Amino acid sequence: MIDSLVTILQNWHVEPSLAVPAATITAAVIALLLIITVELVISRVLLRFIKRFAQRTATRLDDLLMQHKVFSGLARLAPPVLVYLLAVHVLAYYPAVLPVVREGAVIYMTIALVLVIFSSLDALFDFMIVHPVGRKLPVKSVIQVIKTLVVSIGLIYMISRMFGKSPVVFFSGLGAFTAVLLLIFKDAILGFVAGVQLSSNNLVSIGDWVELPKYGANGDVIDISLVTVSVQNYDNSIVILPSYTFISEGFRNWRGMQEAEGRRIKFAIRVDMTSIKFLDEELKGKMESIQLISGYMTGREREVAEYNMKHGVDVNSPVNGRRLTNLGTFRAYLTEYIRRHPKINPEMMIMVHYLQPEGLGLPCEVYCFSLEKEWVPFETVQADIMDHMIAVLPFFGLRVFQVSGVALNPAASES
Repeated sequence: MIDSLVTILQNWHVEPSLAVPAATITAAVIALLLIITVELVISRVLLRFIKRFAQRTATRLDDLLMQHKVFSGLARLAPPVLVYLLAVHVLAYYPAVLPVVREGAVIYMTIALVLVIFSSLDALFDFMIVHPVGRKLPVKSVIQVIKTLVVSIGLIYMISRMFGKSPVVFFSGLGAFTAVLLLIFKDAILGFVAGVQLSSNNLVSIGDWVELPKYGANGDVIDISLVTVSVQNYDNSIVILPSYTFISEGFRNWRGMQEAEGRRIKFAIRVDMTSIKFLDEELKGKMESIQLISGYMTGREREVAEYNMKHGVDVNSPVNGRRLTNLGTFRAYLTEYIRRHPKINPEMMIMVHYLQPEGLGLPCEVYCFSLEKEWVPFETVQADIMDHMIAVLPFFGLRVFQVSGVALNPAASES
C-alpha cells in the first residue's frame, strides 16, 4: 500500500524526499480512519445487537457479562490488533519505529485482555454466589487466585516484550525467588490451601452459622475470600479471620442443626428432693383427672397392684413393694406433654430424665427437638415448655429447688 502511494505522489511530481513522508502520513490517516470505522461498527452495531440478544434470553449470565462490560472490553481489542497488523504497511519506510509501535500495541492488547478476564471473572462471581452449587464453594477465593495468576502472567509477558526477551526466561528465573515469594505471600498461600480444604470437604460455606469462641466469632459466614473469612455476629459486629484459622484452630459449624429435621432443646429444672414422695389417695385422684396421663395412671396402677399381689407384698407399709411417686408421674406427664406439643418433632428423640444430683436439688432434664430452628421462634418454644414445666410442678406436689429464697436459673444448652 505504501509503495503505491509513493508512486502516485511521484507521478504528481512530488519531490522524492517528500514523497515517502507524505505517503506515510497519508497511509497513517487511512489506517486511522479504518480503525475508527471498525470501532464505530463494533460499538454502534455489534454491541447493540449483543445487548438486545442478551435481554431476550432467559439466562442470567449474558446479562451479567453485559453489566460488567465484558463485550465492550473485547471490542477494545480491535484497535490494537489493527494497529499491529497495519503498522507493517504504514511504517514500511521507517523500520526503526515499527517495533516500538507494534510492542506498544501488544502491551495495550495485554492490558485490555487482562481487564476483560477480570470483568468475566466478576460476572462469573455474581452468577455463582446466587447459584445453589456456588453458595457451597469458596468462589471468591478461587477467582482471586485466578486474578493473581492472570496479573502475574500479564506483567511477566509485558516485561519480557519490553526487554526483548522470551517470557520463558523470566518464568525460569522465578525459581531463584521462590523463598522470597513464599515469605511475601505466606498468608495468601496458607489461605488458599485452607480454602481448598474447607471447600473440598464442604466444611464451611456462606450462610453457615459458625462459632469460634477464642476469637469472639459466633454468627453467620458472610464472605469467604482468598485469605479471610468474615463472620457477622448476632450483635451485628463483624469478625474477620484468616482462612487457615478454621483449619488450625478448629471451629463449630451449626449447619447440621439447620439441615436436620429439628433443633435440639436441652435444659434441666432442679427439683427439691424433699418434695418427692409416694402418691397417696388424694394425689392419685388428682393425677387420674389429668387427661394426658389418665391411661398411664390406669395401666401403671394395675401393673403395680398385680406385682404386689403376686409377690405377697404387705401394702400397709409404704416401703414394701412397688408404688407410684409424684416425680415419676410428673416425668410421664411431661414426656407426653412434649410429645403432643405442636412445635416438637415427634419423630426425633424425646426424653425426660434425671441427672446426677450435686447438693442443689435433683436435675430433671428435658431432651427433645423443636421444629422451629430460627433463633427467636426456637427460644419461644423452649421457654413455653420451661414455663409449663415450672407451673405444673406444684400440682404434682413438687417444688423447684431454690437457694436462699432465690430461684436457680435452669441450666440450658442448645444445638
